[in-house]
Amino acid sequence: MRIPVPRPRSLAGQLFAMQAVLIAVLVAGYALFTYVSDRSQAEEAASRQASAVARSVADSPSVREAIGTPDPTAELQPYALRIMRDTEVDFVTIMNPAGIRWTHPDEKQIGRHFIGNIARALKGETFTETYTGTLGPSVRAVTPVEADDGRIIGLVSAGIRVEAITKRVQDQVTALFGVAAGALALGAVGTYVVNARLRRHTHGMNAAELSRMHDYHQAALHAVREGLLMLDGQYRVALINDGGRELLGLSGEVVGRSVADLGLPAPLTGALLSSEPRVDEVHLTADRVVAVNTSPVSGGERRGTVVTLRDVTELQSLMGELDSERGFTQALRSQAHEAANRLHTVVSLIELGRADEAVDFATAELELAQALTDQVVAAVSEPVLAALLLGKTAQANERGVELVVSQGSGLDDGLLPESLPARDLVTILGNLIDNAVDAAQGSMRARVTVTACTEHGARDGEAAGELVLRVTDTGAGVDPANIEQVFERGFSTKPSGPGGRGLGLALVRQAVHRHGGTLSVAEAEGGGAEFVVRLLLRTTVAAAAASGGKE
Repeated sequence: MRIPVPRPRSLAGQLFAMQAVLIAVLVAGYALFTYVSDRSQAEEAASRQASAVARSVADSPSVREAIGTPDPTAELQPYALRIMRDTEVDFVTIMNPAGIRWTHPDEKQIGRHFIGNIARALKGETFTETYTGTLGPSVRAVTPVEADDGRIIGLVSAGIRVEAITKRVQDQVTALFGVAAGALALGAVGTYVVNARLRRHTHGMNAAELSRMHDYHQAALHAVREGLLMLDGQYRVALINDGGRELLGLSGEVVGRSVADLGLPAPLTGALLSSEPRVDEVHLTADRVVAVNTSPVSGGERRGTVVTLRDVTELQSLMGELDSERGFTQALRSQAHEAANRLHTVVSLIELGRADEAVDFATAELELAQALTDQVVAAVSEPVLAALLLGKTAQANERGVELVVSQGSGLDDGLLPESLPARDLVTILGNLIDNAVDAAQGSMRARVTVTACTEHGARDGEAAGELVLRVTDTGAGVDPANIEQVFERGFSTKPSGPGGRGLGLALVRQAVHRHGGTLSVAEAEGGGAEFVVRLLLRTTVAAAAASGGKE
């Protein structure tokens, strides 16, 4: 049989118990302090009251006159009882200097010796003490009765029983405990209400469970590679994990700062500030392509926004390569079809007995293909760019656009530094050519002209050069009003396809800025648009001279 282990109290329950105990301890302590304080004050008040009554009786002329009579009790007993009733003391005893009582609340005690100290009173001193007499413990005052000549002719003692004093204090403490009990009940109800609300917020978890959940939360937050960003109701950063910092390129303390102050690209900032949810919306940061998802946090009112960021840089690159491969496939299919037609032509000429014409036809086709390859390789010896230009030339020809490499091109193999990867060059030049072909297609004398060269200038024994990539088309050109927007994600003058448009030039600008270059667009001389990219290169003067590059 399994014995159930009691579950630890929730954090709210622990706080409720602690607050209830604290209130009870405070109330009990205050009640005890009040009881002791009130009792001391009551005893002091009783002493003052007894002293005042005793002095008043001792100073009364009628008392002095009665003491001189043969039977002082006859006059003093009624007087003492009246004084007791009027002053609310428990006894007033008048006695002779020897301590023999003339008055007493209990008439049987008249004529007996006073129980208590009278020595100080016989010396003319009034004093108080707590003493147990015939009526029990009492706070009493003893004072002398003096004749006109100063002789002590009697003594007066007035007192209040300790029991009466205690009863007074108990009544006060009882009232105090009633008030304290009410305060405790009110505090308990308030504590219960507060802790009930706390239980709802903590879902009834105890402190250990909350601590464990916090540890798991922190571990999960920093373990996931995806970016996580939480914004409060005023769009300030409330939480960000390591992945979010990396994807957004943020450093330093960002928690508490507004999204508008993070220096992010305007489209991305707009998406984060939007009150509408975003689903897999692609945006560009300084050097990455991220998919943004936003979801508002609401509970009757807007409390903030949860943002997830996913790095799709590699995916976007693969999609670009896939598009290129698809284009190459289509070009190869067309080339295969053309090659089959040419082969059939050669075969047919041979079957007709015209072998010489067949050889001439085949040789002319080979010379044309080789001339194109020689032209590109002669102008651009960099293998990646040369292969890209050859592929794009075939694609452009299939679409009815002539792609030519200008005579001013010149780029030797090995000139580009390792800091400028081939993938970025393919992204830059490939997207520019694709956009130029799209723009030139359907125009008169559709042509795209590509220039790839270097420009050098010696400085302190080194040549600080630039790689210049210029792509010109014969299309409709770019509206001057859209020059700034043309490089933003989502801008396009072409109809949107299934994957969306307007990302190519944004990727170009991202890659150019990542390498500290510049990107500009202007109207070409013969119409159309001219895009120019300049990337900084640093090489030796000798290497620059050997390149022989010029625009």
